[in-house]
Amino acid sequence: MKRRKDEAEVKERADKIPKSRAFISVPEAGILFGIAKRTLYRLVDQGKIPSVNLGTRLVRIDRSVMEGMFGPARNLPQPESAPKKKLYSLEKEDCYTIGEISERFQISESSVNSHIRKYSIPTRQIGKHVYAPKGEIDNLYNGNDFI
Repeated sequence: MKRRKDEAEVKERADKIPKSRAFISVPEAGILFGIAKRTLYRLVDQGKIPSVNLGTRLVRIDRSVMEGMFGPARNLPQPESAPKKKLYSLEKEDCYTIGEISERFQISESSVNSHIRKYSIPTRQIGKHVYAPKGEIDNLYNGNDFI
């Protein structure tokens, strides 16, 4: 509910910005292109976005430059798409225990645990055993990604 209200407010503010205006303020650019004001100011300071400073709080950006860098203006921020997660089966039959991984690939259990943390491999604890998906472990150690 709140998100819809925020989107409606942003759209209303974006509609108030004349489409014919060649130079727009940083907050207006943020609204139109869905980019944080702080990010835009940082890019202006770094010289990555050319701007005109007309005085205190009067930094203006060429709309055509922004469209060239970020595409056409969006009147609403695009919904953030969640990163696609891999689906793992964490059932016992589809997983190795830490001990099995250690024996199979001839490395210490502490190394296995550090690699699992480093590469964000999901685990599941059942009783006193910790299980990790066979496919991910095989990809990690057979592909030698960990070296």
